[in-house]
Amino acid sequence: MNEVVKLERHDVIAIVTVNSPPVNALSAAVRGGIFDCMKAAIADPEVKAIVLTCGGRTFIAGADITEFGKPPKPPGLAEVLVAMENSPKPIIAAIHGTALGGGLEVALACHFRVATKDARLGLPEVKLGLLPGAGGTQRLPRAVGPELAVKMIVGGDPIGAADALKNGLIEEIVEGPASGGEAFARRVLAEKRPLRKLRDDDSKLAAAKADRSIFTNAVAALTKKARGLEAPFAAADAVGAAIDLPFDEGLKKEREGFLKLLTSDQSKAQRYAFFSEREAAKIAGVPEGTKPRNVERVAIIGAGTMGGGIAMSFANAGIPVTLIETGEEQLKRGMGVMQKNYEATAARGGIPADAPAKRMGLINGKVGLENVKDADLIIEAVFETMAIKKEVFAALDKYAKPGAVLASNTSYLNIDEIAKETKRPQDVLGMHFFSPANVMKLCEIVRAAKTAPDALATAVAVARKIAKVPAVVGVCDGFVGNRMLAQRGKQAEKLLFEGALPQQVDAVVTKFGMPMGPFAMGDLAGLDIGWRSRKDRGIKSEIADALCEAGRFGQKTGKGYYKYEAGSRAPLPDPEVEKLIDETLQRLGRKKRVVSDDEILERMMYPMINEGARILEEKVAARPSDIDVIWLYGYGWPIYRGGPMFYADQVGLKHIAERLAYYARETNDPSLEPSPLLKRLAAEGKTFASLTQTAKAA
Repeated sequence: MNEVVKLERHDVIAIVTVNSPPVNALSAAVRGGIFDCMKAAIADPEVKAIVLTCGGRTFIAGADITEFGKPPKPPGLAEVLVAMENSPKPIIAAIHGTALGGGLEVALACHFRVATKDARLGLPEVKLGLLPGAGGTQRLPRAVGPELAVKMIVGGDPIGAADALKNGLIEEIVEGPASGGEAFARRVLAEKRPLRKLRDDDSKLAAAKADRSIFTNAVAALTKKARGLEAPFAAADAVGAAIDLPFDEGLKKEREGFLKLLTSDQSKAQRYAFFSEREAAKIAGVPEGTKPRNVERVAIIGAGTMGGGIAMSFANAGIPVTLIETGEEQLKRGMGVMQKNYEATAARGGIPADAPAKRMGLINGKVGLENVKDADLIIEAVFETMAIKKEVFAALDKYAKPGAVLASNTSYLNIDEIAKETKRPQDVLGMHFFSPANVMKLCEIVRAAKTAPDALATAVAVARKIAKVPAVVGVCDGFVGNRMLAQRGKQAEKLLFEGALPQQVDAVVTKFGMPMGPFAMGDLAGLDIGWRSRKDRGIKSEIADALCEAGRFGQKTGKGYYKYEAGSRAPLPDPEVEKLIDETLQRLGRKKRVVSDDEILERMMYPMINEGARILEEKVAARPSDIDVIWLYGYGWPIYRGGPMFYADQVGLKHIAERLAYYARETNDPSLEPSPLLKRLAAEGKTFASLTQTAKAA
């Protein structure tokens, strides 16, 4: 037998244990080990029942994704599962931790399943742009019925042991997996229970066979949110095959669907996103073994939209936090907004009914900066004005204890400048949360010139603890995300001067898969913010200024680039805006032309990619995949397009460089000239991904 799977005998019970840390993934060695141990146990006349269990912190948590796209190594998972299902001796899966993907498919091929009370079971393949490929779409509907099966497979979210028991996915909740599995196996033998092969049991499919709408309604509800994605629809089809076809034909249909998705651009993008997120947590240039500082108490300064959202993120993770304001009135208002947000989520069923009180109990509101004195991490979330931020950090120097990490939630400002206000620049960094901070997953962590490695490691560890995706960036105006967004904003504005309308530009961007276009986004944020900032800097933007002068500040005034009906956030094209744009162009002597959707798409995306290349050149981001993580989790970039840099590689850098040079000439805009890095990679026929490969090789 091999090292990762071992077989022991406890008189008539064979115990097969998988021990392949950290998650017992189904590598070729694990598959081979299970196969050999099962065959040996089946062949041993002394053995009457077999228990499959796992060492470490979890049951089999899925396939080994590193094997995807490589030549398959025998035995295939399907072959292993058939051998188990056809065993004349009962096989019991004893589950703890998570049984996910291929891990749950292994359990489904067993005759019985037991699990510990904190176990979670699911088929999350859809999140990688795939569907279960080893019988999951055929066996799960037979175990729990097609409605719950389609919810688990198309939604991709696991269920807990209590739900699994209630729906027949497991037979029993046990204390310890191995001992509980063995005790259950002895009962199966004593009671002479018949072996239940899910493949032969269609009883739970009967209702949906008689009335297909049970299934189609469940699918319709789940695929509503799957705009642009292929895998949820393919997964639903595969589950449908369990209702319509005999088991073996259903398996064939599942396999076809799986192989088609495996080679699709969408699944490649989603698998890339999965690995990129993990890669982003590794901090470039930090000595190996750097330990984060201990964080037990957190203080947040400012109870406005951002400060409140950040406080909620900590409370959601069960971490107590002190929220500090300058006056009672502001504090009361901030606490009230959080309370309302929690109650609204509870009313929708998003959190348990008792959660608002529990979570608000973790947020301690205080007036006065001196209340930071016990905090190990202090996050400043005051107005985005350098003078105010400097004032706060100068005061923090007086009140914060030595070794506390001092973070600024800034989206643009220079952290080096802010750090100079303190006598401890090594403790200062940026933690840029995205709005609404209690919902958005990204946290851009800004490394300043003097930030200590352990302070940086602390910020990354804390971000992960509160369920954020951290990405470390360097200091520059707007860091990574907003710096790239500014290039898109510039082009969006220019397109209006050339003859495009806000609704045309936004339609192209949303069709590409972004949640909102630039003009609808401007209306949501409030056009007056940019207007005030332009006036401060003495800059004019004729169309945007004209809108603001007409009192059109966006959603808050019911009119911006679009009009909004009372109580609605849906942007409606407004003939008045068209008229205003026409008048502005006439006054400036500009001629309108027909702007194609293709041009709009290229001018929305390629300048951002170009800026991404500059960011890599300047080492503001360590890897192209870090830029992609920022766009995926901070700006709603469609997951099935992998991120701007991944998308650029798919389109081809030569094409992008040529188009940028063309637009630079046509629109007389030198900022569109391809950056040196983009030019070089295009000339060499290389990709952004090749930069990471080269770095790894070096």
